[in-house]
Parts: sequence; C-alpha cells; structure tokens
Amino acid sequence: MTSHSFTKGERLRKSREFLLARNEGRRFKTKSFILYIRHNELKVTRLGVSVSSKVGGAVRRNRIKRLLREVFRQNKTLFPPSTDVMIIAKRGMTLKGYGEVEGEFRTLFKGL
Repeated sequence: MTSHSFTKGERLRKSREFLLARNEGRRFKTKSFILYIRHNELKVTRLGVSVSSKVGGAVRRNRIKRLLREVFRQNKTLFPPSTDVMIIAKRGMTLKGYGEVEGEFRTLFKGL
C-alpha cells in the first residue's frame, strides 16, 4: 500500500538534484507543464517543482505548487518508480483544478 504523505525523502531539495534531473533526465511536455524524469538508485520517487515568477504572482505560483504536490501525493503509483521527477510550469498556463492537472499527468504517463 502506498503512503499518502509527502515526506522529505520524496522531495528534490538541493539545487544539484534539480540540475541533475534537468540535465540528465528525459523531457516530456504537456499542455501546461514540462517534466524531466531521471532514474535514481534510491528506490523512491522524488518530486521537485519549479514555478517561475513569469507565471504569475506569489499567490498564483504557490497555488500551482500545492496542486502539483497534491497530485503527486495522491497518485504516487502513476509516476515511474525510482525516479526524480522535476515539473516546471509553463509561462502561459491557465490555472487549473485538481482534476485537470491529474488528467494531464494520467494522459502523459499512459503513453510511457
């Protein structure tokens, strides 16, 4: 059974981890996001989120980050195992609800 928490061990926390995911990972695009997925040896899937100030103000950026973390937390089995996943919000994205964000990731990972 998968835990429905989002622990420190499941986060990309250091800039080096973000850089490795971006430079060595495979890139995938959805309508609103760019994902970099890189295999790790930790036997845990880790998530990193990046939302530029070009996407909007602090309230909007934080809302997007909360949505992405919640989709990850509720759908850990959807993401590839033992990987680092870095998600970048695209500049012109419209703010979506939970269901729309989850649907984008389900569509993406169904094709992998």
